[in-house]
Amino acid sequence: MTTTETPTRRRRYPWPIEFYRSAIGKKWVMAVTGIVLIGYLIAHMVGNLKIFLGAEEIDAYGEALRDLGKHLAPRTSVLWAMRIGLMAATILHIHAAYTLTLTNWKARSGRYATRDYAVANYASRSMRWTGTIVVLFVVFHLADLTWGAAPAATDQYMRGAIYNNLIASFERWPVALFYVIANLAVGVHLYHATWSLFQTLGIADHPRFPHWRKYISYAVTSAFVIGNLSIPIAVQLGYFD
Repeated sequence: MTTTETPTRRRRYPWPIEFYRSAIGKKWVMAVTGIVLIGYLIAHMVGNLKIFLGAEEIDAYGEALRDLGKHLAPRTSVLWAMRIGLMAATILHIHAAYTLTLTNWKARSGRYATRDYAVANYASRSMRWTGTIVVLFVVFHLADLTWGAAPAATDQYMRGAIYNNLIASFERWPVALFYVIANLAVGVHLYHATWSLFQTLGIADHPRFPHWRKYISYAVTSAFVIGNLSIPIAVQLGYFD
C-alpha cells in the first residue's frame, strides 16, 4: 500500500511583495529607487554649488530647506519626510542589489570568474564595491557636515552654518582628498546606474537609443563629479580666502 503526499502550497503574499520577490521586480525597484537617488544627488550638488555665491546665499538655501512648507506644515517636517523617503529608497536599493547579487552568485555556483568580461565593463563589475564606498561616504558626509560628529568637524562645526562647515571641513587636505576619491567612486556607480535603468525600464530597445543612453550617462556623471569636486578643490586652492 502506497501513500501519496499532498504537495505543500507556497504561501501567497500581496502582489507588491510577490513582485518584489522576483528578479525582475527587484530590478525594477533598483531602477525606480535609482532614479530617486540620482535626482537627489544632482539636486544636492546644485544646492551645494551656492557656496560660490557666498555664505549668505548657501546658508539661506539651507534655511529654506528646513522651512519647506512654511505655514502649511511644522518646521522641518517636510524636510524630514523627504529624508525618510530617501532613506527608504536607499534601503530598498541596497537590499535589492544585495539579494540580486546572491542570486547571481548561486546561479554561477559562486564562480565569479565564469562571467563574460567582454560584456561586463569595469563599471558594472565594480558596482558592489563602489556601492559600498557610496554608503560609507554618505555616513561620513552626514557625520561631518550635518551632525558635526566626525573628527574633522568637531572643533569648528556650527549648526546650520553650511558655508562655515564646508570651508572648515575641506581646509583639511585628508578630508578634501577623501571627498575627491569618494565622489569619483560615486561617479563610477552613477554612470552604470544611469546606463542600466533604461534597460531595466524597457526603454532602451530603439536602435538609436544606446547612443543617447551613453551620452545621458556621461552627462549626468560628469555634471555630478565636476560639480562636487569643484568645492573641495576650490577650498584647497584658497578660492574662498
